[in-house]
Amino acid sequence: MSPIPLHNILFLDIETVPQYADFSLVPEEWKELWARKSAYFIKDKETDSPHSVYPNAGIYAEFGKIICISCGVISTLQEEKRFLIKSFYGDDEKTILQQFCEMLGKWGTGTDKYLCAHNGREFDFPYLCRRLLIHELCVPSILFSHSRKKWELPHLDTMELWKFGDYKNYTSLNLLALTLGIPTPKDDIDGSMVNAVYWQQQDLQRIVLYCQKDVFTVAQVYLRLYGESLIRPGNIDIK
Repeated sequence: MSPIPLHNILFLDIETVPQYADFSLVPEEWKELWARKSAYFIKDKETDSPHSVYPNAGIYAEFGKIICISCGVISTLQEEKRFLIKSFYGDDEKTILQQFCEMLGKWGTGTDKYLCAHNGREFDFPYLCRRLLIHELCVPSILFSHSRKKWELPHLDTMELWKFGDYKNYTSLNLLALTLGIPTPKDDIDGSMVNAVYWQQQDLQRIVLYCQKDVFTVAQVYLRLYGESLIRPGNIDIK
């Protein structure tokens, strides 16, 4: 059973892309900085280059931007659990972040409120903080990690929960869901395709739907890890 009241947990997932559609559009000073950054992970220098690996820039807060934040809360007021989803998305990252923080300010009032994401401690939470600071926006206290010990943060991470103290391996959300017997939608998009879907196909709605399905899966994984009954797919409400 979850040690935290389910309605006190905000599940979230973010989708990010490079700040520019193509490396040729990146300002020269940033091209040089990306070349230095990418040098650390380019394995085959004969076939790969800063230009060819630029689609990966979205995973770095200095070179990427957030295009969608999907949040979900579990309601236990009725006989069956329900899941309410709200997404913030668009081309203007600052507006997305402002809307998200406004919601977070209203939801996060009071005590014992938690954020939960898959690999959230390593990616979603710090990425959000960095992009907020870049836009000169205040970082909400529930996200702020400075001067707080790791175990004091109101952050839950389904990947860390699954590790049980083992820090060697990364387990994807889809793999974990499948391992735990949680049904996942068979979509035609995965994380590696978000950049192309956004910049080339310009189909943001498709990305939003993918993000919403991921945040629902995060909630289901959390419930499964604590022996809670799952949410029926028909019990999802999207605002």
